[in-house]
Amino acid sequence: MIAFIGMGLLGSNFTKALLKRGEKVQVWNRTFEKAKALEADGAKAFENIEDAVRGVKRIHITLSDDAIVDAVLAQAAPALEAGAVIIDHTTTSVEGAVNRTQSWAAKNITYVHVPVFMGPANALESSGVMLISGSPSIAANVLPMIEPMTGKVLNLGDKTGQAAGIKLLGNMFLLTLTGGFSDMLATAKSMGIASSGITDLFKEWNPGAMAPARLNRLLAADYDNPSWELQMARKDARLMIEEAARGNRTLTVIPAIADEMDKWLAKGFAHKDWSVIASDNL
Repeated sequence: MIAFIGMGLLGSNFTKALLKRGEKVQVWNRTFEKAKALEADGAKAFENIEDAVRGVKRIHITLSDDAIVDAVLAQAAPALEAGAVIIDHTTTSVEGAVNRTQSWAAKNITYVHVPVFMGPANALESSGVMLISGSPSIAANVLPMIEPMTGKVLNLGDKTGQAAGIKLLGNMFLLTLTGGFSDMLATAKSMGIASSGITDLFKEWNPGAMAPARLNRLLAADYDNPSWELQMARKDARLMIEEAARGNRTLTVIPAIADEMDKWLAKGFAHKDWSVIASDNL
C-alpha cells in the first residue's frame, strides 16, 4: 500500500501511473474533491489525512512549499508508524529538506527529499528525472521505489539537501531561459520579424549545445583572451533595448544584464571578455 499526499497535476498523474502498474494507492488532498476524483482510477480517497497514512509504510507527497509540507506532515504525524518512509517530491529550500530529514529521523521515520524535473505528462508516463541525495543506505532503500516512476534517477551523493539545491538551480536556468525567450519575442515583434524566424534559426544554430562550454569558460575565468569583448557585448545589449523600445516593448532580462555590464565597464574592463560580469560569483 502507498499513500500519496497532494493531488495537484503532478501528484494526481503520479497516482494514476502507480495504479496502472497495479499498486494500491490511498490519496489525500486539502481539497477533498481532487482526491475523490482519483477513485475513478482505482485510488481510495480520504478526507482525513491520518486515515490516509495510517498503517502505510510508503508515503509520497507533492505539495507547494516548505510551510505547507511541514503543516501537512504535522497533521499526518499522529498516524505515522515508526519505520515509515516519506518521499517528498516538493520543490523546497535546502534548509527545509535538511531540517525535515533530521527531525523525522529522530522520530524513527525516514524523510527523503526527491525533487523532480518532471511535468504532469512525465509523471503519467514515468519519464523525466528525479533527484536524490543523502544517506547511501536510505538511497539504496528508496531507489527501487522511485526508479519505476521516472526515466532517470540522479543520485547526487551523501550530502543531505544537495538534491534540493540542484533542483532550484535547474529551475533557475528554466526561468532565465524563458525570460530570455520573452525578450527575444518582444524584440522580434518590434523589428517586424515573425516568431518563426527564431524557430528557423534554432533549426540551424543550436545555442543549447553551447551551454556546457559557456559554463566552463565562466569557471575558467580567462578574461584576458576575449571571444566577445565586454564593450562590444554592451553595444549589442544597447541595440536590443533600443529595437524593443521602438515597438514600445519592455525587456525583462537584457536590461538587468546591461546594468551589470555598465558596472564592469566603469571599472575599466571594456576590453576583457564579457563573462567577467560573473566573476564575483565564482
